[in-house]
Amino acid sequence: MPGSDVNLVAAGLLRDLAAAQASPERAFGYKQAAGAVLALDAPLEALLQSDGTLSRIPRVGPASTRVLLEVLHTGGSPIVEQAVDVSGKRAEVERRRAFRHDFLSGAAVRAALDAGDLAGPSLADYRGDLQMHSTWSDGSQSLLEIVEAGRAHGYAYVAVTDHSAGLPIANGLTMERFARQRAEIDRLNEAGDGTFRLLAGVEANILGDGRLDVAVDDRRRFDIVVAAPHSALRSTAPQTDRMLAAVSQPAIHVLGHPRGRMYNSRPGVAADWPRVFAAAAAHEVAIEIDGDPARQDLDAGLAREAIASGCLFALDTDAHAVSQWRYVEIAIAHARLAGVPPDRVVNTWPLDRLLAWAARRSAA
Repeated sequence: MPGSDVNLVAAGLLRDLAAAQASPERAFGYKQAAGAVLALDAPLEALLQSDGTLSRIPRVGPASTRVLLEVLHTGGSPIVEQAVDVSGKRAEVERRRAFRHDFLSGAAVRAALDAGDLAGPSLADYRGDLQMHSTWSDGSQSLLEIVEAGRAHGYAYVAVTDHSAGLPIANGLTMERFARQRAEIDRLNEAGDGTFRLLAGVEANILGDGRLDVAVDDRRRFDIVVAAPHSALRSTAPQTDRMLAAVSQPAIHVLGHPRGRMYNSRPGVAADWPRVFAAAAAHEVAIEIDGDPARQDLDAGLAREAIASGCLFALDTDAHAVSQWRYVEIAIAHARLAGVPPDRVVNTWPLDRLLAWAARRSAA
């Protein structure tokens, strides 16, 4: 399968096989195997032995291995297709297959990071993350843990962008709680040595009409405002006006995970993205490449359209735990494959330049 992400194809087929199972236990096993294949740093081709067998992959059993070998030899899997047909779930499987396009497996991410012929940003260029969640909302990392991890990574800054009150399912914060969080952020910064700055941010919800669930004057209290869609993510109706209104709002800095898509689950917002990107560029709003493996939003293909429109970019992890900080590699891989100029990535800027841009946007 020259030129294709074989690990991504194989993992998707294992998800299909999981969907075809009557037994929840067997379905869970195939999902586990799919996740293991997606997470591999090496392409499956590199694990193929001279005797035609595959090297052992943790969490991948014999039945799943047979599917992987079929994919390597034929590009597909008759085992999976037959199981799907017998299950009577063909329509559902085909629907979900449409939600897996333009994602990268772990092996494809590693290849993009290591490729010497890609001109986009590198890990060495990266100075800090602008979407991060803490125990104040739905994260499992405390503010102190974020500070310690940021210093350990050699970052200059990280923005904590916990959810706003309009997303109660994520324990969204009221402005009163944000004020108390800001006091803790200030204390942590004052206790530091000045080499790292924790920025106070918010991930605000884009409402159906493009307004945000955080008022303009309240948005100006934050260092960084990420505006992101969290509703109408399964609708096929065009939402261009909603997204145009969002990027034209005053006092926002980043359009977060612009589509709100989710691997194998939903397509996210449908819009005339070149128009949205042109409006974002006119307002100096950065377009996010969210590195969460299930989001990868924007992907490299859409990021190329944003480049053509003159957009700035933010490469973020959307991390809810310290273990998820590695998701930055996925965001950088998409940026490299798209050819995003490093100077257009706000996370590559020193703190003073980042804060000057943020101040301009907050005053808008």
